[in-house]
Parts: sequence; C-alpha cells; structure tokens
Amino acid sequence: MTKIEHQTRVVIMGAAGRDFHNFNMVYRDDPDSEVVAFTATQIPEIAGRLYPAALAGKQYPQGIPIVAEEKLEELCKTRHIDQVVFAYSDITHDRVMHNASIVLASGADFLLLGPERTMLKSKVPVIACCAVRTGCGKSQTTRWLSRLLKEHGLQVAVIRHPMPYGDLERQAVQRFSVQADLDAADCTIEEREEYEPHLALGNRVYAGIDYAEIVARAEEEADVILWDGGNNDFSFVRPDLHIVLVDPLRPGNEATHHPGEAVLRMADIILIAKTNSASDADIQSASEAVRKINATAPIVWGASPVQLDDNEMVRGKRALVVEDGPTITHGDMPYGAGYVAAIDAQASEIINPRSFAVDAIAEVYLKYPHIGAVLPAVGYNPSQLQALSETINAAVADVVVSATPCDLAALIEINKPVIRASYKFAEVGEPGLGSVVNSFLRKRDLI
Repeated sequence: MTKIEHQTRVVIMGAAGRDFHNFNMVYRDDPDSEVVAFTATQIPEIAGRLYPAALAGKQYPQGIPIVAEEKLEELCKTRHIDQVVFAYSDITHDRVMHNASIVLASGADFLLLGPERTMLKSKVPVIACCAVRTGCGKSQTTRWLSRLLKEHGLQVAVIRHPMPYGDLERQAVQRFSVQADLDAADCTIEEREEYEPHLALGNRVYAGIDYAEIVARAEEEADVILWDGGNNDFSFVRPDLHIVLVDPLRPGNEATHHPGEAVLRMADIILIAKTNSASDADIQSASEAVRKINATAPIVWGASPVQLDDNEMVRGKRALVVEDGPTITHGDMPYGAGYVAAIDAQASEIINPRSFAVDAIAEVYLKYPHIGAVLPAVGYNPSQLQALSETINAAVADVVVSATPCDLAALIEINKPVIRASYKFAEVGEPGLGSVVNSFLRKRDLI
C-alpha cells in the first residue's frame, strides 16, 4: 500500500481566517494528513479560489481548493473524506451541530481543534481581548488597553485576528503603521474598520495568515503583545491575561454561540460591557449567567459611550445611518452606535435604506432579516463597495451618520454630508479594568 493510501483525507470548514491558521498549525507539515479542500462561508468571493502553494507547503504544490460550504455534503461523499474540521466563529451551537450531522451522515468524523494545538507561544507577555459574540465592544476596549500600556512606557504591538480577503500570498504577513500601508495593501472596509483607529493612536498592527511569522516579528519590537480578537474566537496566541467581553444588550447570548462559550470559560477577567446602555435587569442577568459558566474570574464593568462629531449637523435632519458591518450582519445586532447617536442628536427621521438598496446590498438584507433601519458597511470586494456607494447616494436623506470605524468618505464618493459616530470605552465602578491590568503588569515586572 502506498503512503498516500494511509493519509487521512481532511476538509477544513472556514471563513478565510481560523481555517487557514488551523491548517498552518496542525496539517501543513503533517505527512499523515491530506487536506483536500477548505470550505468557505460568511465572506463573499472566497469560494472558487485556491489557498496558494506558497503558503500550503511542499505537500501541496498545486495549492488547496476553496469551495462553497453548500457543497460540503457532496464533497464528503465524492472525495471520500475521513475528517471534517470546523474552524470559524460566531455561529450558534445548533448550527455547528447541523453541520456535524451532515458530516457524520456522510461517514466522516467531525472535529474541533482546541487551544493546545492551535495557540502559538510568545516570548513576550500577551494580553488578549476576546468576547462571547461579535459586536460586544472589543475594538474600543483594545484601543483603551493600548493607551494604558503606552502610558506605562511599554512598547505595544497589536496582533489582529485575520481578515485575508485579497491576494492570500501577498497577505501572509502584514504590518500596518501609517494610513498609506492600508492603501498599499488594498484593505477592505472590514479591515480598515479595525486597523484605522489603531493607526490613529500610533499603534502598530500585525495581521495576515502566517501567525507564527507574525508573532516572531511583533516580538522584535514589543514589550507586550495585544491580541485584538475577531468575532467570538479565542486567541491564536496563548494569552498571559485573557479578557473576555459580555454584552448585556444581548442577554442570554453568553452560552449560545461557538466558540464564545468556550472563550468565556477560559477568561481570566470578565468585562460586562455597554452598562451605560443596558437595563439594570439585563446587566444583572448577564452577570449571573457568566458566573454560572466561569465561577472564578473577576467581573468588571465598562461603558461604551457614543460620540458624534457634530450633533448640530444631525439635529432636525433626515439621517441615513451606516453601521459597522460584522456587528450588524452575523453579530445579530439590529443597529449600533450610529443609530444611537442619530437618535440622541434628535434627527427628525431615520431613513430606512431598504427601498434604496441596489442588488448586492439587498442580498445582505435578505440574508440578515434582523437588521433594523440601518445600512451595514459591507465592502469585502469592489462590487460590494460600489453597491454601498450607490445605495447611500440614492437614499433621500440630508445627512449620513457613519458609525463604521474607518473613514468611509475617503473610500467612496458620497453626495451628502457625512458625520462620524464612534464608541469609546470607559471604566465603570471599582475595581476597574485598569487596576486589574496594572496588577498583572506589576506581577510580570513590566511596571
């Protein structure tokens, strides 16, 4: 029997992020496994491409095909798959098991790879900011943490959860320190939403696909690595301090989505976020729920106040609200900071974008019917970005309230005034997040 007949035939289910990392960590150099394909979901125009040979390693001189998740059952049967590895995030537990049922019925094993096999170890201390759901407030919290660390004179490198949606080989290792780096890398709206606010604070941001190399480069210039998590995934780098956010505006979501529940169980610190917006009853409910799941991690509280650049430009006006894309789509939030800011600024009307949505945007509303009277800032590819521009410009509105963290007006032509809204992080109560983090830094002799 030849060697290849002994190989385990594997499919990795993903969304252009965790799937590539799991492959790199576990399967790339494993002679006993053959990764037949990746499947793709959530991100448009990933299916039909190849994970390139330059990244896939010597066992895959032709690269590895990426196919649509809808073809999973057919793939398992026709390619005689032995194992399917589930490798993406912010998906309901029941949806994970529906996928498992498809796989099991085909005769294959269904696997989830855990932290021991997929986390890298850094030579410098790592603080990870993660959450139980997309849209809990990780981004503003991570930025706040970066300021705290720099106030202590520490050099900080931010490593961001991957978003490699373009030329995968070119995006293997990315370092961003100025705005021009984003332009040179042809970053999407979704990438810019995460990177631009960090660059505005003077932070260096690493991202990409090859996280072993990314961590090695970040270690060269950092006293502390700050992991800026994506969705509700756990860190690719083993954290020395693991902060996990819970959103009381979505009570009951503490243990409903994968891998958010696992992330919460791993937490060193639990941060109940958005306490300025949630009711006392929902804050209490979230606190009780997390304590049943994680009995030992200290709980701290935080607020996410919304800041609008110019209230008077919105007051009494018809406002079209553009929100952060992932939070509003698979994060299941009907609205976000932009809607809150427009209401607080006393806009005369919030314009529902649906009647102005061109085809690519209308498809988003069909896929995510929970979305309220807001427009998610989707721009994973040029056609989607163009559709976003056409929808905004067709809308009968006086002003655009943009709550995407990137500068939308710098990316597309908009025929209306654009006023930006954003969330900040603020400590609430004692002990605050800062005191807990400072205690960690003192124990590590960093301050």
